[in-house]
Amino acid sequence: MTDKTADMGAATQGSGRQARGAAGSVQSVDRAVSVLEILARHGETGVTEIAEELGVHKSTAFRLLGVLEARGLVSQEQDRGKYYLGPGVLRLAGAAASRLDISQEGAPVCRDLAEHAGETANIAVLDDDAAVNIMQARGSSSVTAQNWLGRRTPLHATSSGKTLLAYQPKSVQESALTRKLPRLTDHTITSPAELRAELKSVLKSGYGMARDELEIGLHAVAAPVRAHDGKVIGAISVSGPSYRLEEEQLQEVAKRTMAAAQDLSRRMGYAY
Repeated sequence: MTDKTADMGAATQGSGRQARGAAGSVQSVDRAVSVLEILARHGETGVTEIAEELGVHKSTAFRLLGVLEARGLVSQEQDRGKYYLGPGVLRLAGAAASRLDISQEGAPVCRDLAEHAGETANIAVLDDDAAVNIMQARGSSSVTAQNWLGRRTPLHATSSGKTLLAYQPKSVQESALTRKLPRLTDHTITSPAELRAELKSVLKSGYGMARDELEIGLHAVAAPVRAHDGKVIGAISVSGPSYRLEEEQLQEVAKRTMAAAQDLSRRMGYAY
């Protein structure tokens, strides 16, 4: 065998070892993730059960749990020997949830709601003394060309505004109630006492409504969207002409809107 042939053989063997090493590392990562998923399903479990689900020897399961425990991703009940998800998982989950964008996550939910309701759907967020629409989709029955995207709408005269305000701290609510509540139509709520009662109604029912309050002939219903920590960060709504969204239709649309709000909240990391 020549030196060149020997070198080629050694290189081939080296490449083979590197490939096997890489495959082994990927397998270890896959198993570690599987351990976290097992603990997420069961809440807590022992090393024997984990090894059986993974299809590995107990010593391998011990090594995986040891690495995860060192990273704070799993913890162990010392008296019973059971393992459960550790605080490190919450840290990672919180970091991931904080990066979720409600407009990005809400786009498919908004489109789906508009399609099923047949009307215009919007997602709004609170901006000081107004609700700002950051996402919009139109349903098949929508005949208006009005664009609500980016528009600031008053809290006291819109379903989204009432919904957002209802879930704010009392100090924020009282600050909004001390401001003048402009009358936009004959149906606009301008009394602080009446608006307080309306906000309590939102909390009780889980959705807010506006009937001819922003514009005559415009009805709307909105439900709260929550972040991973339960804080209300937005409202998703359906609006349309009053002749199509009469009381019976509004109640049905309210159910669809609340379901969409729950779907979006889950996408934002909130667990119902």
